[in-house]
Amino acid sequence: MPRQTGSKVPARVTCDRAMMWPMATRIFLLDDHEVVRRGVRDLLDSEEDLEVVGEASTAEQALARIPVACPDVAVLDVQLEHGSGVEVAREIRSRHPEVRCLMLTSFADDEALFDSIMAGASGYILKQVRGNDLVEGVRRVAAGQSLLDPAMTTRVLERLRHGQEEDERIAPLTPRSGESSTCSPRGSRTARSASGSTSPRRRSRTTSATSS
Repeated sequence: MPRQTGSKVPARVTCDRAMMWPMATRIFLLDDHEVVRRGVRDLLDSEEDLEVVGEASTAEQALARIPVACPDVAVLDVQLEHGSGVEVAREIRSRHPEVRCLMLTSFADDEALFDSIMAGASGYILKQVRGNDLVEGVRRVAAGQSLLDPAMTTRVLERLRHGQEEDERIAPLTPRSGESSTCSPRGSRTARSASGSTSPRRRSRTTSATSS
């Protein structure tokens, strides 16, 4: 028999898309509401270029199943009864950066958007959108595009800049703040400094005790 070359057996489970038939975009769904999950699955599976390859109802299930399913896009519900879709996005983007994450939520929330961006999500979309918009959003994220509302993204960037400015203002105060907290357990140094009640004799006794 002729020797086959170029074939590789993966030593562990990885999302190797070179082994997948590149016909459809592979999608993984995470949502703790079965009715919502089924509806999204039916919607996406009805498209010839999209295929749902796995689903989960908890963050733990998603983290275990996504590496096996090898999706191109993971559609993740932000708020779950058990766990968080944001945490799943952070873990998946860290371990499998080739998997793009699209966050799905019931309401617009700057805090959730901020957490999603910091977790590495490529998009953020409301569940109230039309089916065609969700389908197009998945396609755009799979193509490497960002699906973030410009106005909300601007607010997040402003928050990041504001946070950096706060850090710069707080940094010079940190040593002094630490010194005060070190002396505060006995409450003596601050009180004596404010009242001036420390006598010279007591001060000298403290000095001699320290030197010995």
